[in-house]
Amino acid sequence: MESENLAESRDRGCHVIGRAWRGMAAHLSSGRVNLTALREAGRRELREFLDKCAGSKAIVWDEYLTGPFGLIAQYSLLKEHEVEKMFTLKAGRLPPADVKNIIFFVRPRLELMDIIAENVLSEDRVRSPLRDFHILFVPRRSLLCEQRLKDQGVLGSFIHREQYSLDLIPFDGDLLSMESESAFKECYLENDQTSLYHAAKGLMTLQALYGTIPQIFGKGDCARHVANMMIRMKREFPGGQNSIFPIFDTLLLLDRNVDLLSPLATQLTYEGLIDEIYGIQNTYVKLPPEKFAPKKQGEGGKDLPTEPKKLQLNSAEELYAEIRDKNFNAVGSVLSKKAKIISAAFEERHHAKTVGEIKQFVSQLPHMQAARSSLANHTSIAELIKDITTSEDFFDNLTVEQEFMSGIDTDKVNNYTEDCIAQKHPLIKILRLVCLQSVCNSGLKQKVLDHYKREILQTYGYEHILTLNNLEKAGLLKLQTSSRNNYPTIRKTMRLWMDDVNEQNPNDISYVYSGYAPLSVRLAQLLARPGWRSIEEVLKMLPGPHFEERQQLPTGLQKKRQQGENRVTLVFFLGGVTYAEIAALRFLSQMEDGGTEYVIATTKLINGTNWIKSLMEKLEPPPF
Repeated sequence: MESENLAESRDRGCHVIGRAWRGMAAHLSSGRVNLTALREAGRRELREFLDKCAGSKAIVWDEYLTGPFGLIAQYSLLKEHEVEKMFTLKAGRLPPADVKNIIFFVRPRLELMDIIAENVLSEDRVRSPLRDFHILFVPRRSLLCEQRLKDQGVLGSFIHREQYSLDLIPFDGDLLSMESESAFKECYLENDQTSLYHAAKGLMTLQALYGTIPQIFGKGDCARHVANMMIRMKREFPGGQNSIFPIFDTLLLLDRNVDLLSPLATQLTYEGLIDEIYGIQNTYVKLPPEKFAPKKQGEGGKDLPTEPKKLQLNSAEELYAEIRDKNFNAVGSVLSKKAKIISAAFEERHHAKTVGEIKQFVSQLPHMQAARSSLANHTSIAELIKDITTSEDFFDNLTVEQEFMSGIDTDKVNNYTEDCIAQKHPLIKILRLVCLQSVCNSGLKQKVLDHYKREILQTYGYEHILTLNNLEKAGLLKLQTSSRNNYPTIRKTMRLWMDDVNEQNPNDISYVYSGYAPLSVRLAQLLARPGWRSIEEVLKMLPGPHFEERQQLPTGLQKKRQQGENRVTLVFFLGGVTYAEIAALRFLSQMEDGGTEYVIATTKLINGTNWIKSLMEKLEPPPF
């Protein structure tokens, strides 16, 4: 990307267009699926609970829940139901609040119960004798947690002890997430299927709102468990069949461990890189403030802001909807073009002669100002990302990743990885590279694996031995047990590596990683056409069973597809999905001859860094 494109577009960013962008709906891959009903169901459940606690209220939040709840209900909804104060759950005494009800919104975690008990016990009953306590467990009540509260002597203080099933949260028009941060670790390391139960419950809620999904396909052990739970829940549900015309034609359940490679590789879409570098949390990103300071003449660098710039990123913003899924190398030219159109649009004000023309220009002004701000923001973000993607270290790291993914030198110790360890680069970067090499080689030879482990432990500390053990348990780092490396066969059959990738005008999903086509998305693509029978041999090489289930629809609800009407497939990633994979599925949705629109659901939105971090454990030194 040419740097002058970015600089040019920000200079012109003060001129904006009021007419040239497609609306949000045109971008969303799932034009026929309206997720508002799901959000509204969540709001209704919340309102019902708040109304049970009559009188003024203060909510004490488990900090992790504030982001997901913000996507369901704005503060205005809480205010309507007499919520006057909000606090973060902290040890010690609760902040002063002149309210009748204190409501704790928490995940069912034992350590949080201890903090709640401390809060309740420290309340001065003399000064506030009439205050009522309530607790809302998200997403499920827990007997263990209630027992802990009982042991602490506070269980009887709670008038209402209920659960709020926040299973699938709408993040965008085609994206749902449970935001269960430890789902992958629970499933693959601890053999704890709680998050799979929540996934099945979430899918049952979805079917209650959008109709029974007639076909279920799956790959992996977790996928099989979820499908079994859904079938059992349907059998046990007393209401039987719902009579809603089905929106979804197919559900595809995919285990994360079927494709361990995609999250390890560096994402190269605009949104993927924002997440890789800065981390997107519940559609918000915090960015370094320097690039966003308004430039005033003659002031130089005086009074630069110190607080991070917080921006919301979703398809409601027209420019972001247009560029989010593009390869980063294609973003500069779009911003530059946009700036030129905008500049021309603003020039039109000089040609407005009549009252009618001036009035029309003025009516467009609010939209134009919003677009001006949007262009300036994304130009700044693109400049921040470009500073990193043009660095030597980023290029070297990407080169090694792409060598591994295309099958070059995967069976021996890598010089670049060794050098990074010697220079004590961040441990997560090293672990991503070593795990990527292991996955692309169907495991490492004993000598190579031992060498990496020894180097990592000697450089970063022996406390990381548990982390290495976790990575081995999860299958990310493993010993090559047979002399046969299956990855080249999988790569060729599934066309996972494309040498002639077109980043500007892509014709294949491999553009999201500049050469590598995510295996998970190829599986979805091949399921739609020509079907999985064509890849039976490869499916057997991948972990876990593959299966198909059919759910009987009541008479009259079978779909009669109109000519040219697309099928709608819900792809559910069990264990996490990356923004690059989401971009690849949206690309397939937009293909003219694709015939399938995709909606994406997941246990968690992940990138390689936070995914590996969720598997890390550090042995703490004893406190003496």
